[in-house]
Amino acid sequence: MIPALLLIFSVVAYRIIAGLLIGSGVAWLVNFAPLAALALCGGAYFPPRLKFTVPLGALFISDLILNYHYGAPLVAPHTLSRYFALALVGLIGIALQTRASLKTLLPASLLGSAIFYVITNAFSWLGDPGYAKTFAGLIQALTVGLPQYSATPTWMFFRNSLLSDLLFTLLFVVCMSFGTKRARAGGEAAVPRVA
Repeated sequence: MIPALLLIFSVVAYRIIAGLLIGSGVAWLVNFAPLAALALCGGAYFPPRLKFTVPLGALFISDLILNYHYGAPLVAPHTLSRYFALALVGLIGIALQTRASLKTLLPASLLGSAIFYVITNAFSWLGDPGYAKTFAGLIQALTVGLPQYSATPTWMFFRNSLLSDLLFTLLFVVCMSFGTKRARAGGEAAVPRVA
């Protein structure tokens, strides 16, 4: 349980620091976060009781702090869409848990990024009165967004999401592989050989 708590703390700290830096003008950090990679790899590697608890808990705790800091409501349709999308990414990880590897999880992270992007931007398009409820309005939500919210177009959010999901998935899988190899090596050394 301690590694899960440390992982939650690390992800929450990263997301809060990045969120505060974005508010101070560090635009390259927009949507560069480990949450989707944590949901995907958590679904693939974590025990059943932690598969959704760790990533959704990290999102909730960081939302509490960031939404309070920026004066945003904790529960809003767009906020709920993030939880829904993250849960879907976790389900992809669960589907791959018996064959979790770089070969399966890196392409899955691309799929997870796309799912997260489409769902959250479609919810923005549906819920925000600034978007025309037409196909052109949906394309605007998926490409440039609304200028009053950010100088960063939504396609850049997607680019950063793709890059961060690939990077953090790669790091997670490498760490899990290294930990598994060390555990096996330690277990083999502890078992005496019988001649």
